[in-house]
Amino acid sequence: MTAIKHALQRDIFTPNDERLLSIVNVCKAGKKKKNCFLCATVTTERPVQVKVVKVKKSDKGDFYKRQIAWALRDLAVVDAKDAIKENPEFDLHFEKIYKWVASSTAEKNSFISCIWKLNQRYLRKKIDFVNVSSQLLEELPKVTEESVPSGENQSVTGGDEEAVDEYQELNAREEQDIEIMMEGCEYAISNAEAFAEKLSRELQVLDGANIQSIMASEKQVNILMKLLDEALKEVDQIELKLSSYEEMLQSVKEQMDQISESNHLIHLSNTNNVKLLSEIEFLVNHMDLAKGHIKALQEGDLASSRGIEACTNAADALLQCMNVALRPGHDMLLAVKQQQQRFSDLREHFARRLASHLNNVFVQQGHDQSSTLAQHSVELTLPNHHPFHRDLLRYAKLMEWLKNTDYGKYEGLTKNYMDYLSRLYEREIKDFFEVAKVKMTGTTKESKKFGLHGSSGKLTGSTSSLNKLSVQSSGNRRSQSSSLLDMGNMSASDLDVADRTKFDKIFEQVLSELEPLCLAEQDFISKFFKLQQHQNISGTMTEAEDLDGGTLSRQHNSGTPLPVSSERDMIRQMMIKIFRCIEPELNNLIALGDKIDSFNSLYMLVKMSHHVWTAQNVDPASFLSTTLGNVLVTVKRNFDKCISNQIRQMEEVKISKKSKVGILPFVAEFEEFAGLAESIFKNAERRGDLDKAYIKLIRGVFVNVEKVANESQKTPRDVVMMENFHHIFATLSRLKISCLEAEKKEAKQKYTDHLQSYVIYSLGQPLEKLNHFFEGVEARVAQGIREDEVSYQLAFNKQELRKVIKEYPGKEVKKGLDNLYKKVDKHLCEEENLLQVVWHSMQDEFIRQYKHFEGLIARCYPGSGITMEFTIQDILDYCSSIAQSH
Repeated sequence: MTAIKHALQRDIFTPNDERLLSIVNVCKAGKKKKNCFLCATVTTERPVQVKVVKVKKSDKGDFYKRQIAWALRDLAVVDAKDAIKENPEFDLHFEKIYKWVASSTAEKNSFISCIWKLNQRYLRKKIDFVNVSSQLLEELPKVTEESVPSGENQSVTGGDEEAVDEYQELNAREEQDIEIMMEGCEYAISNAEAFAEKLSRELQVLDGANIQSIMASEKQVNILMKLLDEALKEVDQIELKLSSYEEMLQSVKEQMDQISESNHLIHLSNTNNVKLLSEIEFLVNHMDLAKGHIKALQEGDLASSRGIEACTNAADALLQCMNVALRPGHDMLLAVKQQQQRFSDLREHFARRLASHLNNVFVQQGHDQSSTLAQHSVELTLPNHHPFHRDLLRYAKLMEWLKNTDYGKYEGLTKNYMDYLSRLYEREIKDFFEVAKVKMTGTTKESKKFGLHGSSGKLTGSTSSLNKLSVQSSGNRRSQSSSLLDMGNMSASDLDVADRTKFDKIFEQVLSELEPLCLAEQDFISKFFKLQQHQNISGTMTEAEDLDGGTLSRQHNSGTPLPVSSERDMIRQMMIKIFRCIEPELNNLIALGDKIDSFNSLYMLVKMSHHVWTAQNVDPASFLSTTLGNVLVTVKRNFDKCISNQIRQMEEVKISKKSKVGILPFVAEFEEFAGLAESIFKNAERRGDLDKAYIKLIRGVFVNVEKVANESQKTPRDVVMMENFHHIFATLSRLKISCLEAEKKEAKQKYTDHLQSYVIYSLGQPLEKLNHFFEGVEARVAQGIREDEVSYQLAFNKQELRKVIKEYPGKEVKKGLDNLYKKVDKHLCEEENLLQVVWHSMQDEFIRQYKHFEGLIARCYPGSGITMEFTIQDILDYCSSIAQSH
């Protein structure tokens, strides 16, 4: 243990100017044994600091490190656990209790003894020692500060050699004295015995001198003793005088004590009076309501602007008085309780007056506004509520006061406002929509003309008229069908365009009137009822709130103001209640427009989408944005229904078996729809919906054109396909619809293919026998017979060829071509004007066949000199003259 002690002193404490006095090897109680050392140390410099240091062996090497240190003054209790039996456990109570187990009881006792001695010397017995043997707690001899040498070798106890090291170094003064002595004796180092003998002789001389000096000073000592006796007598006399003086001053002291106590009571009374005055001033300044304010609250005129301002100021002052933060104990004062009760009565009285007055204003507004409805009954405009809002906004601050002081009455006013205004707006909006419906359906004469009665809507539109005319026209002659179509277009299409334009303007005006009305009312509700309406929302609402049971009490029943999010919900609920008729009326108007003309859904989709987009940019969560979004869903459904109806009408088209087909009705209707849609959806937000509808419609047109062509008996299939796909291609080329580029190319390809097929099929008839002859020649060649040997075949020799050629002189060819031209003319319709195109294609195909026949003659009958009885120039002349003659 001594070696460890020296190692710790050298490595840890000497560098920190500390001396190690005691050490004990310990481990923590109740845990795995991890040994460490507790060291008691003192600093070598003044002021002396005493510490208990925990030292632990490092895990990385064979050296010790300082882990934690406690100041001895922080040690409250030392508990040795048992004062009688040997027990290695002990506790040290610093900021918390540290439980230790020493390696031996002797080390524990030595360490506790050292702590006790340090406590006696430096801490003046502040530490409590519990369960410690009395043998360890021996009183140290009294040591004065002067008797303790300063420096590193100072002893802790001054007399206990066990507490200091076995070897003590000389201090600087001792070293200096020894050096002076050794300098005076040159042989001190070489002859230590002689030096010691000299020192002994000098010590004897000094002792003798001291004895002589003591004996010589005995006389002075006797004199000094006498003087001391005299001084003691003088001290006794002075003490007697002081006792008499003290008795004399005792009465004065008692009087001064009474005066001091009286002064203290006076000072305390003054202090209390100052505090009482401060409290009274606080109550008077903060809980005193001016008479003018009281009068304004009780009798103030709530109809005039000056009266409203006075009432507002008085209400704010009352609220400040009621909301003053009272100091502790104020609420127990009778005057304070009476004043608070008075304030409550004033607040209750004024709240009733204000609520009653505003209810009367709401009712009066309903009557005044109803009287102005007559002048708007013939115009498509909604009454302006701005004057009413302007008058009511004067009460906005009072409404805020009511909201903060009496939420029940505030909520009641809110419900009454919704009830009165909902009935008023319902009358106004219904009358407004009736005017819109009348303007949409037109006059009675126009309504009867289109099969309408009153405001029920038109039952026949352009689509049904065109369908009927197109189907009927196919059963008559071309001239009659053309005139009927012209009459139909004049009577239906032109009127439809005018009606649609009128409908578009009326629908736009309806939305333009509703939008500022709703925004103005929502803004007024926010300002008047002091509700926050703006918020940041990532999503957009598309469904309306439930109107049933949508009262404010469901939102908030606690009688306290709503949080911000609930205030936004409250605005939306109020708007839904006030304008509950807007969405049904808009849906009825949309249904009427769709009934008048299904194409009106295109106008409504564009207009409604634009207004929804505008409303969402202003406030995505507003009532207007939500309502228009819901109505937009209905419009979109009608639009989809319109597309589905057109596709269904395509599938249900029936053609006459006795007349030619021509341009199919749904092909013409698609052209009308596309032209109308392109004009309506120009720069529209919902272009994607139209593109999807285009795809559905064009696929339906393609499928049903082919279906009708397959079912046609009078007109050849190729003619039906060729004419209708040519019309579709022309339409798509003219309108330049980007999403239908692939369908445009497909229509062109189908038109080209069926034109070629029809030409080839038709040209097989004018030179039928010649055509069959050369088909037989080609069959023989295909069977493996050489071309120059075909003429040796009995059925295809030169005589047979000359016989067939003689049957088709130029006159017969021209006659056959003339009959072919007439037949093609009967197959084709005049609307597409494809006769010359088809005839020119037939001419080219006929010339190609002619060249093909001549080539076969040259190859299969070489040197025979056989030629056709007409030339290519003859064919060109025949075709030209036939076309001109017709």
